[in-house]
Amino acid sequence: MDKIVIEGGRPLEGTVKISGAKNAILPVLAATLMTRGRNIIEGVPKVRDVATMIQLLKDLGAEVESYRNEKIVLDTSSANNPEAPYDLVSTMRASCLVLGPLLAKLGRARVSLPGGCAIGARPIDLHIKGLEAMGAKIWLEQGYIHGTADGLKGIQFYFDTVSVTGTANLMMAASLAEGETILENVAKEPEVVFLADILNQAGAKIEGQGTDMIIIQGVSSLKPIECRIFPDRIEAGTYMIAAAITQGEVLIENCIPQHVESIILKLQEAQVDVEVESSSIRVRGRSPLLAVNARTHPYPGFPTDIQAQFMALMTLARGQSIIMETVFENRFMHVAELKRMGANITLDGHTAVISGVQSLSSAPLMATDLRASASLVLAALAAKGQSVISRVYHIDRGYVNMEKKLSCLGARIQRVK
Repeated sequence: MDKIVIEGGRPLEGTVKISGAKNAILPVLAATLMTRGRNIIEGVPKVRDVATMIQLLKDLGAEVESYRNEKIVLDTSSANNPEAPYDLVSTMRASCLVLGPLLAKLGRARVSLPGGCAIGARPIDLHIKGLEAMGAKIWLEQGYIHGTADGLKGIQFYFDTVSVTGTANLMMAASLAEGETILENVAKEPEVVFLADILNQAGAKIEGQGTDMIIIQGVSSLKPIECRIFPDRIEAGTYMIAAAITQGEVLIENCIPQHVESIILKLQEAQVDVEVESSSIRVRGRSPLLAVNARTHPYPGFPTDIQAQFMALMTLARGQSIIMETVFENRFMHVAELKRMGANITLDGHTAVISGVQSLSSAPLMATDLRASASLVLAALAAKGQSVISRVYHIDRGYVNMEKKLSCLGARIQRVK
């Protein structure tokens, strides 16, 4: 199992280019199951979750004609297998996104209950409730979600909790359902808006994306998808914080500043220098950092996927900060590792109170999930001495060549077997 070794204490300097958004391409790949023909997707990030989804599509009968230079050509003409197996779905929760497309296109599905990061239960009951309302018959048996549908029907559905994957799943299913579907209290994330736009280009009739209500008029078929994935806002935010925590200066290229506005505002509140251009952001770390509070919210609020990285930054801020996690119930597993580095953090339920310290010290560290591992990398970059991070396969799920990108910025970082 690989480890990452970091010799901390060096400011990051230079330019880093952001890769395509992992959370945007996964639902787009699932949506290809509703088409028949050659789907062409560019800007594909080479991360483990994408590789898992591609393998899942191949198991379902899709053919990868080519996959190189961040471009994949995927033929779904023979994608007629309705079963998504445990060994793939268990490693990535987003693989449950094939449930709606399979029921809409094939009228049947057998999908293993999803896995992924251990950051909370993240149940898919809203997915199932919505699909059942559309006319699907769904039952659980031996760890699998079984579903059949003799034509899905349009519905009016209210999400009790805002759900990104739930919104995407029902929106895809409704695209091929009979009649009109109205989804309320939906997710407004850029990834959801992008999926709706791509489906519309393929022939769907969706409006309202980016607002609290999405309205879908069902169509009989969709054309193959052709698109380019937009830059990953969470990767951009991670490198912004990396520049700040190391007191460096980094130009983040190929990003959409509007997507990370909440992160920019928090960094500026902490006295970090942030300059915004049309498709790039320059971040200069400043001393002292000021402690600021943060509360995670669905988009456009402060993203839960940046909470751990921002907490690492606040461990070195002057004063006391309070971070509240409102999206996932078990997303503070990085706290114990940060405390081993000398951070002063107290937990009270879904709230973390961080009293800034003058410096962090190196330590052997254990990554517990995707974003937690990123926070440990950032903390290690700022700490004095050598840190060794284990279980870094979590990082590979969502970051493209993280150690190589950081090395190009001057970090002393290497991956070892």
